[in-house]
Amino acid sequence: MSDWIDLTRKLDEHLWIYRDGAYADPPFAAERWAERHSAGFEVWRLSLGTQTGTHIDAPCHFADGGATLDQLPVGACVGSYRLVSAGHLTDPAFRLDCAGATHLLIDARAPLRAATAAIDALLALPPPMIVTVGALQVAHDDPLWFHRRVAQAGKFLAEDTLEDVGEFAHSGDVIALPLRLTGVSGSPARVLVRARESAPG
Repeated sequence: MSDWIDLTRKLDEHLWIYRDGAYADPPFAAERWAERHSAGFEVWRLSLGTQTGTHIDAPCHFADGGATLDQLPVGACVGSYRLVSAGHLTDPAFRLDCAGATHLLIDARAPLRAATAAIDALLALPPPMIVTVGALQVAHDDPLWFHRRVAQAGKFLAEDTLEDVGEFAHSGDVIALPLRLTGVSGSPARVLVRARESAPG
């Protein structure tokens, strides 16, 4: 079988934290809580936000009344992806046959601007989760328009993945597993993909 590509960013002191004006997401911290020499075991305390590092956004992150993270079925976290490139999304007449895919993997590393009509066509497709690699740019004045549309469509979005990972196969397997949190807008997640092994000839 092909090797898994880990798209997950490391949670460490070098992690980029989202900031916009006076707002900033909670900082990430990992602090030793218990020592083996005193407690007999080692435990660390973690401090982070729901959208820290590579994470999954639930619809309620941007949409009033949207689904919370715990409404994402665990079966929707593991499946098969269909690749969509940033170039595909520049075409307002974008259409895609994603039969059998449970996830859409958007390779947005090219500096191209997606057409809003293409995004709407993408979001009308059945897969409940979208995984983005790179920051998708859209031909719209609102820099968060894509996120708002994803949430309004009731989709879950895995983002802030690693970008220096080479090229992706046209289709493959995907795992995007959040923590089992309830009532929240998202969670850090482990996101992995691999090329689908060809069926025996």
